[in-house]
Amino acid sequence: MQILKFGGASIKDAINIKKVATIIKDMDCSNTIIIVSAIGKTTNALETIVDLYLKKNNNLLSSINELQDLHLKILEGLFIKNHKIYKIVKNDFQKIQDFLKNNKSPNYNFIYDQIIPFGELLASKIINEYFNSVNIKSGFKDVRELIKTDSFYRNANINWELTQANILKTNFNSNISLTQGFISSNEDNFTTTMGREASDYTASIFAYCLNANSVTIWKDVDGIFNADPKKFKNTTLLEKISYTEAIELAFYGASVIHPKTIQPLQKKEIPLYVKSYINPTALGTCVSKSKDIFPKVPCYILKENQILLSISSLDFSFTINDKTKAILTLLSNNKVKINLTQNSAISLILCLEDDYNNIDKLITELKSNFKIKIKKDLKLYTVRNFEEKSFAKFKKDKKILIEQTYNNTSQLICA
Repeated sequence: MQILKFGGASIKDAINIKKVATIIKDMDCSNTIIIVSAIGKTTNALETIVDLYLKKNNNLLSSINELQDLHLKILEGLFIKNHKIYKIVKNDFQKIQDFLKNNKSPNYNFIYDQIIPFGELLASKIINEYFNSVNIKSGFKDVRELIKTDSFYRNANINWELTQANILKTNFNSNISLTQGFISSNEDNFTTTMGREASDYTASIFAYCLNANSVTIWKDVDGIFNADPKKFKNTTLLEKISYTEAIELAFYGASVIHPKTIQPLQKKEIPLYVKSYINPTALGTCVSKSKDIFPKVPCYILKENQILLSISSLDFSFTINDKTKAILTLLSNNKVKINLTQNSAISLILCLEDDYNNIDKLITELKSNFKIKIKKDLKLYTVRNFEEKSFAKFKKDKKILIEQTYNNTSQLICA
């Protein structure tokens, strides 16, 4: 059993979907599960649709139709006219409109999780039909029937026991089973999602439950680099990475691997390969039990849109440590992520990530008990395995607000 996962960029149009089919034909894909993301940019378009719906914007219907037209254009490059997939795609877009028409919930996260997963469902249906049309035997699976979670919409937590039971009792055919990444469902069968970019995690879940031989994630880059080639110059391909180092890189925000992906694979020592669908014969990167990384070079990670929050007492009648638990509870309740902390006796400085747009609500709650200072639109750089000489050069010309170094990792918050 092997697990293959193709991201949105790899299936962004008809040409790329045909490339994926060629990759599959050139591989031994007996006993294989293929996981796909939404077609490139679809998730962003669906997020816009959700926003327009909540704002009661008159452009809602035109935005839905525009996204439908994008998918229909892709079909024109893959199928003959009147193929049944046209009706399937149109039916799914009608389901989007029906949900928005009949929905009574004001909960943004719930609405998000009922609409955004149509991207993955559409992509998997299209690719499954195309595979079979070019003699790649493939069977469609709805992952929501298999992966079960709690009701923490947009960042749901997996019910491992129930999920594994569902997967183990499922009859995956001897050829290819094609399903979706990122999405799942709760005990009431409402659709949930497991966090943005969680398609890699879906691959890891299947691999763990089925004791797969390997997981391969197909990207638009040649593997995992020591820095994002889109944000840094002169990057180096990492040929081998240990599970531990991959977890560290993911923890600090490396975008190639989802933070939750590695741990299930590590438990069963299942190797993870990251390869390029553009250059499928290239070496790529292997994440396994190997020691550290090869080649041994510094790794650079950039997280943008960071918020620096300084919290101190109003009247110095207590130390900040007395109130840390209450502050952390407020952060958790508002789903605001902490990326770095620095504290003294009377103040606490936090570097935060506000994925759920709750920072203003958090600030309002904190101001009743604390003195607050805030800076937005900052950058957080993390450098792993840094060397003093190259690190000094890296820091040059940066407006550094806070610098922290621990063992072989240094972090900089910059304006």
